[in-house]
Amino acid sequence: MKTLSWLKILIVSLSIVIAGFFIGQTNWNSLKNNRKVQVKGLSEKEVKANLAVWPMQITITDNNLTNLNTKIEFQKKKVLGFFKSKGFTDLEINIGISNITDTKANLYNNSPKQNFRYLSKTDITLRTTDISKIKSAQMESINLASEGILINSKNQWRPVEYLFTDLNSIKPEMIEEATKKAKEVAEKFAKDSNSKVGKIKSATQGLFTINDRDSNTPDIKTVRVVTTINYFLED
Repeated sequence: MKTLSWLKILIVSLSIVIAGFFIGQTNWNSLKNNRKVQVKGLSEKEVKANLAVWPMQITITDNNLTNLNTKIEFQKKKVLGFFKSKGFTDLEINIGISNITDTKANLYNNSPKQNFRYLSKTDITLRTTDISKIKSAQMESINLASEGILINSKNQWRPVEYLFTDLNSIKPEMIEEATKKAKEVAEKFAKDSNSKVGKIKSATQGLFTINDRDSNTPDIKTVRVVTTINYFLED
């Protein structure tokens, strides 16, 4: 009877040991097979802007509304002629509606005395893919001052906005480069830890950013993307 009891205890004990061994072995294999490393790959590329937008404004004042309208039409015609002489087409030049303000009717005008009654503002926008053409026009626009026409850029800090709109053409190449660099980092890590780089567990593509290369050359852009990849590690 005692022998039977000890036999039962022995069988139960062995069962617990064997079960523990297999559970431990399973957990070990799970941890072993789940070893991974997270790395990042960077791709940067310099590109030239392919679109330029120059928003500007003509401001005219006068005390006589008829004279003001005459000045508006004269200056609009002169400005249009100037930009056309620089090679711009009607599709690249947009002249907006003139907005006329009666300063005496402005209840929020705190100035005790005005030298003029009427104020006109006309928006003009150049939009072109010819970057050199808009740069030339910007430099020569001062010549309009000799005819009494002053063009004010709506953004004094950055008169012309340079844009790069062909991102899709370079995306595949940059993603490939970022992925390649990420794997190089993973392989270096694996080598240092006596491991091998396995399959990709997961990958995340960061957002593409487009910024000026520097403040002096806003027409040259730096495109940047970072890819984050998790690799399995193998012995």
